[in-house]
Amino acid sequence: MFNKIIMWSSLILPWLSLFFMKKESIKRYMPVAIFVSLLLTILFEMAYTFQWWIMLDKIAPWGYITNVAFAYGAFLVGTMWIFYFTYQKFWVYMVTNIVIDGLFMFGLSHFFEGRLYNLVNMGRFGVFLLMLFLAVIIYGYQVWQEGVIKNPERQPTEKENTQRQWIRKREKAK
Repeated sequence: MFNKIIMWSSLILPWLSLFFMKKESIKRYMPVAIFVSLLLTILFEMAYTFQWWIMLDKIAPWGYITNVAFAYGAFLVGTMWIFYFTYQKFWVYMVTNIVIDGLFMFGLSHFFEGRLYNLVNMGRFGVFLLMLFLAVIIYGYQVWQEGVIKNPERQPTEKENTQRQWIRKREKAK
């Protein structure tokens, strides 16, 4: 019962924290949060197949593979908060992720391991590296996403127009 309370809390409470985030920021960072939840779900599928870890408890009928509370609660909303405070400062973002992921894997993990999951074929350091790898991927995704959102139909600069004209003249001369 205690495990279920922990899991339901880590699913619901982070979402309540979004009342303290600006509406524009929620719209801005929700795509990267959904993307990381998708990646995390795939990672949980891989972990199940390769037995990196096993889930011991669940709150959803399909939760024996993916930790629903973590992937769609704490991790999703935590990603939005980290981007809210650190985006456009890559090194601050990475240091923040190193600290948070390190605290989770080398601190809190001792509390959750044996209750919610057991590490089998991957150690804490391996999971820590996976989380940092995800952090780099989603930062790149957010950079790309911002370019798509802010400049969906970007007009070429004068320099780009000049280069294109020069290329067209060169091609006609051939």
